[in-house]
Amino acid sequence: MSCAGCVASVEKALQAVPGVDEALVSFAEHTAQVRGEADVETVIAAVVAAGYEAAELKSLDDEQAERDATEQSQYRRLISQAGVAALVGFPLMVAGMSGLLPSLANGRLFWLLVGVVTLAAMLYSGRHFFTGAWKQLLHHNANMDTLIAMGTGSAWLYSMAITLFPSGVPSLAQHAYFEAAVIIIALINFGSALEVRARGKTSEAIKRLVGLQPKTARVVRDGQEIDLPIIEVGLDETIRVRPGERLPVDGTIIDGSSNIDESMITGEPLPVAKGVGDEVVGGTINTTGSFLYQAKRIGKETVLARIIEMVRTAQASKPSIARLVDKVAALFVPAVMIVAVLTFLIWFNFGPEPIVGYAIVTTMTVLIIACPCALGLATPISIMVGVGKAAEFGALIRNGDALQQAGRLTTVILDKTGTLTEGRPSVTEVVTIRNVKEEDLLAIAASVEAASEHPLAAAVVDAAEARGMERSELGSFEAVSGRGVVAELGGQQVLLGNRAWMEQNSVNLSDLVQRAEVMADSGKTPIYIALNGIGAGLIAVSDPIKCDSKAVVARLRQAGMKVVMITGDQQRTAEAVAREVDIEQVIAGVLPEQKHEHVSMLQAEGEVVGMVGDGINDAPALAQADVGFAMGSGTDVAIQSGDITLMRGSLHVVADTIELSRATVSNIKQNLFGAFLYNSLGIPVAAGLLFPFTGLLLNPMIAGGAMALSSLTVVSNANRLRLFKAREVRS
Repeated sequence: MSCAGCVASVEKALQAVPGVDEALVSFAEHTAQVRGEADVETVIAAVVAAGYEAAELKSLDDEQAERDATEQSQYRRLISQAGVAALVGFPLMVAGMSGLLPSLANGRLFWLLVGVVTLAAMLYSGRHFFTGAWKQLLHHNANMDTLIAMGTGSAWLYSMAITLFPSGVPSLAQHAYFEAAVIIIALINFGSALEVRARGKTSEAIKRLVGLQPKTARVVRDGQEIDLPIIEVGLDETIRVRPGERLPVDGTIIDGSSNIDESMITGEPLPVAKGVGDEVVGGTINTTGSFLYQAKRIGKETVLARIIEMVRTAQASKPSIARLVDKVAALFVPAVMIVAVLTFLIWFNFGPEPIVGYAIVTTMTVLIIACPCALGLATPISIMVGVGKAAEFGALIRNGDALQQAGRLTTVILDKTGTLTEGRPSVTEVVTIRNVKEEDLLAIAASVEAASEHPLAAAVVDAAEARGMERSELGSFEAVSGRGVVAELGGQQVLLGNRAWMEQNSVNLSDLVQRAEVMADSGKTPIYIALNGIGAGLIAVSDPIKCDSKAVVARLRQAGMKVVMITGDQQRTAEAVAREVDIEQVIAGVLPEQKHEHVSMLQAEGEVVGMVGDGINDAPALAQADVGFAMGSGTDVAIQSGDITLMRGSLHVVADTIELSRATVSNIKQNLFGAFLYNSLGIPVAAGLLFPFTGLLLNPMIAGGAMALSSLTVVSNANRLRLFKAREVRS
């Protein structure tokens, strides 16, 4: 593809393929993402039929290597083509300006030779423009190639015509533009080469991620350890990892132990101890011991591969602002051609002598300066860099819309457990009444909670196991979401849960309420226990607040956002946590399925809402929010839960992502403003708007340089995002 106008042509061709549901074409990456049920060959055939070329991207390593090789080859080709054209054009320009060249009347043979040499230079250095324009003509389309081919081609044809038939035009119009045609091609090729070099930097994040995956794995087969290419590793293969090596694929340790550096996934600097039965992730680093593990996820199923795929998908996606720009770009080239025709007619009918010379020069300048490349690159280049930068500090963005929307948030809702708190609650106190022993109550609670999946239940079970208590067999068990559980244990009914659950079952809590309120006021969650319908005691569970939660809340508020905490916990406990982190608005006692209703209510009030949750029980709320931030953890990454997955436990990633979103959107607006300003000023000046007032016309060669420079400026400005740093240092 040569310009933004090509995007609409390729998307139209792809969407016409039976079975294709959606096609997104990225001019910045020169890739297309196609969703649907059509086969690859049919999709590629549709692209070829539209006048372009295509191939399927497959393996991550091969794909990146192929991309790098293609970019290097393209860069060298463009530099070579620019050099040849410059070698022919600049000496002619310097000689002409110095008065060393003969006139057309006295040096026809010389100018015929110049015409042949410049034609050869144009065919070598600019053939891609002419072949591209011809393909577009065959498919009734027009793009940047069309504009450049028409501009330089008409300049050469006019120059050759007056060389062969000088008497056909007035003497004042007898001026050849051979050097202008080749210098324009030289400048455009040189600008494109610099653009390719700068554009390559935007995919640095992907290159680094791909580089985390080893090329080989040491596999144990038939008692022998052999090194194999990673693509030959199969499921359930036994793999040996030695100290200092990266793990090739995901799996489970079956022999040995070690400390694994998982900072690539979690962002935590300290290695994590791993032993038999523990899961390990491909791309992480084995720091100490040697161990054997069994491959459980290979190829594109590994966590690293899914992260790379998610980043790449997001980089190629289009926010609403990009879709609007694509529509404008699709109409841009035809509009420029109409302007060029009008320019020629106006100069031909109303211009001064030499009429033909002025008409040719202005028309050629309009065609050259009006390339929509800068317009097409303005948004996708910034999105690519922004998404890649987000991945570096632990935020996986699923699509460009999420990146655009994050900067517009006015309210951020934070789930309590696992988001503001560590998500690892522990039992801090056991209170009993009516002669029930503390050990007996804890053992009963642990026996019941062992059947529950609630995080507080795990805390009770862990506390009992730490004291060496044995659990009893349950007769029956039933859990009620957001309330509690009822079970039969040793012939008695056991109720365990919150105050609402006890009141629903008509349990008298008069002896426990005051103690429970004291617990709640100190940020602990009280769990009521009743035996045969009579209150028996309380277990206090505390989930420590993350050390950086308060700082993050302060950052969000300083950025102009309202911060709300939402939780299923009781009001007093929630308020105690909120006081500690300086959150003013608390929504407590909410069932998981009710959270999305509160998100909807805030949206109805005109708020743009971001929801931060664990990505599992908060899934409806994450989906309802304008931007859903799903807290991922280790291998259990909730990639499909939210618009943005937070790979690290720190909430600073949320604030960083919002800051980055604002920086990216600002960068896009700068690019678009520059591109539109360039075209809105450049085209009228090229058409000769200033000539009646100043007598000045824009030189076509300057137009060619300006066109190349505009694209390079957009790409360079987008690459400034690679230097993005969060304003506040993490605690």
